[in-house]
Amino acid sequence: MKQFVQLIGGALLFGILSLAIGYWISHDNVKEEQEELYVYNWGEYIDPALLQKFEKQTGIKVIYETFDSNEAMEAKIRNGGTHYDVAFPSDYTIEKMKQSNLLIPLNHEQIPNMKHLDAHYMDQPFDRKNVYSIPYFFGTVGILYDQEKYPDMKFEHWSDLKDPRLANDVIFVDGAREVIGLGLNSLGYSLNDADAKHLDEAEAHLKTYAPNIRGVVGDEVTMMLEQHEASVAVMWSGSAAPLFQEDDRFNYVVPKEGSNLWFDNMVIPKTAQNVDGAHKFINFLHDPEVNRQNAEWVAYATPNKTARNMLPEEIKNDERVYPTEETQQRLEVYKDLGTDVLSEYNERFLNFKMAL
Repeated sequence: MKQFVQLIGGALLFGILSLAIGYWISHDNVKEEQEELYVYNWGEYIDPALLQKFEKQTGIKVIYETFDSNEAMEAKIRNGGTHYDVAFPSDYTIEKMKQSNLLIPLNHEQIPNMKHLDAHYMDQPFDRKNVYSIPYFFGTVGILYDQEKYPDMKFEHWSDLKDPRLANDVIFVDGAREVIGLGLNSLGYSLNDADAKHLDEAEAHLKTYAPNIRGVVGDEVTMMLEQHEASVAVMWSGSAAPLFQEDDRFNYVVPKEGSNLWFDNMVIPKTAQNVDGAHKFINFLHDPEVNRQNAEWVAYATPNKTARNMLPEEIKNDERVYPTEETQQRLEVYKDLGTDVLSEYNERFLNFKMAL
């Protein structure tokens, strides 16, 4: 009897332990199975505090990675190594990804904050009716310059960058579309021109800028200007904004010959595994208060009209950040030129850099 009781007691104890262990394992698995969202964005292109806010609001853990070029981003999504749920490609890349069946259509009903977007920045040629993308930020390519060092120069034309007074004091942003586009615009051509003769002319014309060019640089462009390593730069408006908004010696202009109006939009890649979470994230980023905070942190122009109206007066009314309709008449959005033409742009850009 005693042995029977011991046996029963042992079995009972074993059962209790088994239940406890089972609960612990089950509870631990719940933690491991927390909903996740894989986000792929440009570097320094979102206020990190907002990622934490989204996680707290939704319980969704954000796995955040960055890229430094549209081409690198597209290649990684095309290869499918990581199943990103939200990505942030630029205009012409969206057009290319759409044609390659790399994106899924958005459910606009799951993005009610779309109502805050300015219609002027919607329904762009690269994605009519915003079937596949929602605008995130936009901006221009122009000239940032130190107006204390060059008080008599207004940089109204791209050709002003060839002024002998600027010897070894100009830097170009490291982008084939931007630099070749500068050469094309300087000659009165479209920055989406694919005519080989016109590209020959643009490449030859760019060489006339060489005596003044200190270098072709990437993210360090801002640092070089701040540290007086150069005084003039061809760069994106959003990268220039912290400089001209915080230091009166800097100014930014879009030359009269024209330039680029670019868009970075949010998309959901075909291989996404958390489509519902992706819609929540896109909608979250266009909540007016969230968008205002993000726009102040990133410094690029927001297409969210409600959020823009919440920005400080000196920002929301700054025509260098938010170009007037008159200025926008001189701007073009990049188109997908196709692999062959893009390769030609890249080759000519490389020739230009090697000749400096």
